[in-house]
Amino acid sequence: MENVYQHFRPEEKAFIDQVTDWLRQVEMQYTPYLTPFLDPREQFIVKSIAGQHDEVKINSYGGYEAAERSRLYLSPAYFEPEQNDFEIKIAEIRYPKKFAELSHGKILGTLMGAGVERSTIGDIVSDGERWQFFAEASIMDFLTASVTKIGNVSIQLEECPYTAIILPKDTWEERHEIVSSLRLDVVLAGVFNISRQRSKELISAGKVKVNWHETERPDMPLGVHDVVSIRGYGRVRLQNIEGKTKKEKIRLNLGVLDRNR
Repeated sequence: MENVYQHFRPEEKAFIDQVTDWLRQVEMQYTPYLTPFLDPREQFIVKSIAGQHDEVKINSYGGYEAAERSRLYLSPAYFEPEQNDFEIKIAEIRYPKKFAELSHGKILGTLMGAGVERSTIGDIVSDGERWQFFAEASIMDFLTASVTKIGNVSIQLEECPYTAIILPKDTWEERHEIVSSLRLDVVLAGVFNISRQRSKELISAGKVKVNWHETERPDMPLGVHDVVSIRGYGRVRLQNIEGKTKKEKIRLNLGVLDRNR
């Protein structure tokens, strides 16, 4: 296992051990395993480790085609899952649109406050007015019965069919950037055209999250499929490291969601 750990961050060790257990279970028992919702970095780790297990096939689904958070279906190679096998349901949030505004953060905070794990909730999407979220089927009845307010706004959660999924307003822009290093502060400064100092200030102020976890480390090295969010600026997804220039700078392929454009 040690040679597997060296390809990832020290803090990812516990998740790697969990993934290894999932894969062993599929191989030894010849039964499929459905993961919770995983972020893009976690999905990348699973797929990287599963590449060493020829007998295990991976299918992913998050409720809609462009989903960021998805459940992975690990199965023997001969098995082909159907959509229902992913056990995902959709809820629409009914609220007084003329008198109240909702946000991704408020919705997620309320769902976590109801006592469910983050890994049971998929994407939270909006078309600018309506809001929906994806969740594990097993918790949907609990949520629709127990969540009646978001902040001080009275709401009703209503399960809806796949045919009623809204088209998210946010669109990712593909960009190519050249940076001097993979340090968090360096990449953010380059993508959002701000100074390194400003980038460090935002990180130390707790306004930056990597894979949905707050970090205060400007020197944190980013890896493939990391998602970085900066409050007030937007999000960055490191899609690929494309090599180096003649001057030893690093070429990156990024997805960028710029809130200020």
